[in-house]
Amino acid sequence: MTPSPSPSLSSPSAPHLEPITPKNLGAALAVKVRPDQEFAVAPVVKSLAEAYVHGDMAWPRLIMDGDRAVGFLMAFLDTDWKEDGSGDIRSGLWRLNIAADEQGKGYGRFAVGAVSAELRARGTDRFYVTWEPGDNGPEAFYLGLGFEKTGEDAEGETVGVLKL
Repeated sequence: MTPSPSPSLSSPSAPHLEPITPKNLGAALAVKVRPDQEFAVAPVVKSLAEAYVHGDMAWPRLIMDGDRAVGFLMAFLDTDWKEDGSGDIRSGLWRLNIAADEQGKGYGRFAVGAVSAELRARGTDRFYVTWEPGDNGPEAFYLGLGFEKTGEDAEGETVGVLKL
């Protein structure tokens, strides 16, 4: 099951992804989740710093609806999951930040669907994600999209996988 964009999006324009550029950097940095969700996802500024340091594997994108920035995502591509050269190469969603006032409108579902499409185009058949457990965390969202828990733990986070 691959998530598809939700029909409940608030704007008649189609949501889309844009690479982070000098022109939209301010809009990306302005994306903030609800305060009660801050424990579950790093701020965009940290993600962009990590994208700079891990440029060979990071795929950061601004989620736009028309000319409005509504979220940010960062995928990881073809990454040695165990960092030990074992060949456990994985791709998936590293970060997903939907702006506090844009939540519940289908942008998260759109983002997961867009990453699914990108991974399939790259020949990937499994889509990985991790999430911080806890109240107000994203577990129900990911499980609702068809991700299944792998039983693994990655630095205290739950690991999920979706077969593409």
